[in-house]
Amino acid sequence: MTHTRRLQLKTIPLIVISIILGPLGNVFLGKAMKGVGPIASGRVLDLGLIASRVLMSGYIWLGIACLLGFFIAHMLLLTWADYSYVQPATSLSYVSIAILSYLILGEVISPLRWLGVTVICLGVFVVGRTSPSTTGVPERA
Repeated sequence: MTHTRRLQLKTIPLIVISIILGPLGNVFLGKAMKGVGPIASGRVLDLGLIASRVLMSGYIWLGIACLLGFFIAHMLLLTWADYSYVQPATSLSYVSIAILSYLILGEVISPLRWLGVTVICLGVFVVGRTSPSTTGVPERA
C-alpha cells in the first residue's frame, strides 16, 4: 500500500467527521439563539439575563460539543495532510449545512444556492483527486 493511499485512509474518515460535526454544531447554535430571540437591549443587566438563558439551552451545549469534536478532528487532519487539501475537502460541509438548515431550522434553500453548493462540490472532487500531502515523510532520528 502506498504512502498516499494510507494517508487517504486515515484522512477521509476525519474529513467526514468534520463535514458532519462542524455544520451540526453551528446549526445547533443557530437553533438555540433563535430560541432566545432577538437582543433588543444593550444594558448590562439585560445581557446577563440573556446570557443565562443562552447557557440554559441544551442546543447551545450540543453545538459546543459538536464544534469541539470538529476542532479536534480538524487539528488531527492538519497534522497528516496539507492545509491546501484539508480546507477544500472540508468545504463539502456546505452540503451538510444546506441539508441541516432545511431539516432542523426549517430554512428554504433556493435553487441558486444549490447550484453554488454543486460548484463547490465539483471543486472538492478535483482537489480530492490529488495527494493529501505534498511534503515528504519526516525522517526519524
